[in-house]
Amino acid sequence: MDLRIFTEPQQGADYDTLLKVARATEELGFDAFFRSDHYLSMGSADGLPGPTDAWITLAGLARETKRIRLGTLMTAGTFRLPGVLAIQVAQVDRMSGGRIELGLGAGWFEEEHRAYGIPFPKEKFGRLEEQLEIVTGLWGTEVGKTFSYDGRHYQLADSPALPKPAQARIPVLIGGHGASRTPRLAARFADEFNIPFASLEDTERQFARVRAAAAEAGRSADALVYSNALVVCVGRDDAEVARRAAAIGRDVDELKANGLAGSPAEVVDKIGRYGALGSTRIYLQVLDLDDLDHLELISAQVQTQLG
Repeated sequence: MDLRIFTEPQQGADYDTLLKVARATEELGFDAFFRSDHYLSMGSADGLPGPTDAWITLAGLARETKRIRLGTLMTAGTFRLPGVLAIQVAQVDRMSGGRIELGLGAGWFEEEHRAYGIPFPKEKFGRLEEQLEIVTGLWGTEVGKTFSYDGRHYQLADSPALPKPAQARIPVLIGGHGASRTPRLAARFADEFNIPFASLEDTERQFARVRAAAAEAGRSADALVYSNALVVCVGRDDAEVARRAAAIGRDVDELKANGLAGSPAEVVDKIGRYGALGSTRIYLQVLDLDDLDHLELISAQVQTQLG
């Protein structure tokens, strides 16, 4: 089971804070550092000192880390034109020496679009499908040839399709709870399917849908990686769990029901139950980015038990 650290910087984190967490991620043996792609805080968080851009952040981390994979859960398709996104991600991949992964979603948080003057189209899913066709098409075009695309939402004419990523193929992540269109998109484009903040029952149901969609598309269901994203709150004893839950404004019982919370043994057991459903990768949503001792505990007493 791969454990990856997943952050929500829009809730309040500058680049230096993210760098500290990314370096701890690397030093403690986790597989990857991922971040959300949002420009506005949610809930009661003040978001200070203000938002950081996902791909600018990852470009910096690409030069200041050496081993860990880096990526987004999920880049909002509404934030960037697909041709520009293909350039950005390919460039950051080259800056990292080939360690980038692209999670791409339709975009959903209308309020942040209004706050920063970003158009929020009604038809987002059709745009996402075209974006996936364009981004992967640009990367897959042979050097010296051109890429053109005539879609409903986007048109490209004779693009040189440069630059190319360092990797032969940047892994593409698609995720969500949608019952039909999301599994079909994953079957067509994804290297990994991720379901965020889902129960064991919902995970089993959604993985089955993706596997069925892959089979229908003539693709082996086992060609995809299946993963979960879950909030994490681990403590050496009940008091430490309660302290960490209070620090992120959550209830312990709720965290245990909906995330990975409790003692290391409890968390290892629950991760095992997700693993039994086919999940081979867990994105640990870490909400208190100043609590590096939390990461040390997870590394020493959870990760070591998962092999």
